[in-house]
Amino acid sequence: MVNKHNDLKRPRLGRPPKDLAGDVKARILYAAQLVFLKRGYQSASLDEIAETAPASKPTIYAHFPGKEALFEAVVARVLGGLTNFEGFEPKGRTVQDKLASLGIEVVERFIEETLGITRATIAEADRFPALSRHVHEAGRDQAAAAVSHVLNDATHTLSRGSKGPFSGKRSLATAQIFMDLILLPMLMRALMGEGGKELRSELPAFVRERVSFFLAACEADWGK
Repeated sequence: MVNKHNDLKRPRLGRPPKDLAGDVKARILYAAQLVFLKRGYQSASLDEIAETAPASKPTIYAHFPGKEALFEAVVARVLGGLTNFEGFEPKGRTVQDKLASLGIEVVERFIEETLGITRATIAEADRFPALSRHVHEAGRDQAAAAVSHVLNDATHTLSRGSKGPFSGKRSLATAQIFMDLILLPMLMRALMGEGGKELRSELPAFVRERVSFFLAACEADWGK
């Protein structure tokens, strides 16, 4: 049943964008994502994917061994898009402002771009247990790797020349803690069906509260 109160972005079935016209593989993946999100894995058919692409079934098989491989490729495609923070500049002058800007960006990307595919993999967890775990772990870890660089720049002045929690091997681990504090509660609420408008209205205050807690913990850690 469609949740009429959930206004988060959803792909609509239709032809792939014109800029994918010359890239057969990208066109197939785009179409497959639309069909998997609408039908679910079990009800999705290669016939509908081929029609949506448009591409022949032999063409699909030339790129992917079958529906399972195509589903896995769609998941990888979605997750890969989350790591591109190139050119992103957190807004604000203070460290807290920059981290709040970053936190909002991370939450919005995950909810808008991965909510459907996360639900699809949860529904197929018995069939694809490793893939279901991968969606959570890879999405979190890959995004944290990109986030750690932004965190390092945003909080450089706090360390006052000493080795803060964003230096060396601690950088990624601390970024993962930041992700868990900011992302997981909102993602869980979205998965449970709360509307995007409601979540977005609460997001700024929620993120700033979590950032304050995060920075207080970091300051305490530096003082040891």
